[in-house]
Amino acid sequence: MKVILTENILSLGQIGQVVNVAPGYARNYLYPKGLALEATGRNVRELEHQKRMLAKKREQVRQEMLSLAEKLNQVKIVLQRKVVEEDKLYGSVSAVDLISILEEKGFDLSRKSVQLDQPIKQLGEFSVPVRIDADVTAHVSVVVEKEE
Repeated sequence: MKVILTENILSLGQIGQVVNVAPGYARNYLYPKGLALEATGRNVRELEHQKRMLAKKREQVRQEMLSLAEKLNQVKIVLQRKVVEEDKLYGSVSAVDLISILEEKGFDLSRKSVQLDQPIKQLGEFSVPVRIDADVTAHVSVVVEKEE
């Protein structure tokens, strides 16, 4: 019996795939749990329509993310911090500091967006990656100067 998967099922396949299963498995497990639909002509056409709509929406969201990445690439953050000795900061600049500054500038990002491996602990210019989406990353320029 052919069914259309509505969820990812490890042993069968991905969402939207048409797979062949035993009739009892479909009637007693897949249909009641909402994991599959019968592969009728109508359901296949409806699935194709949903795939096209999702693809359009995904592309629209991707374009928005790329636009946001372009804006973030142009951002330059200048921070002034106290220095203890030879360009070493008294304290550090963390991802939380950068997120709060970006929020002040009008960007709405999660704390995990800023991909700062370790806090910045010295003076200088740094390029900090900001992950916007799974495959979209921007780089923000951060300049740490000595506070007078």
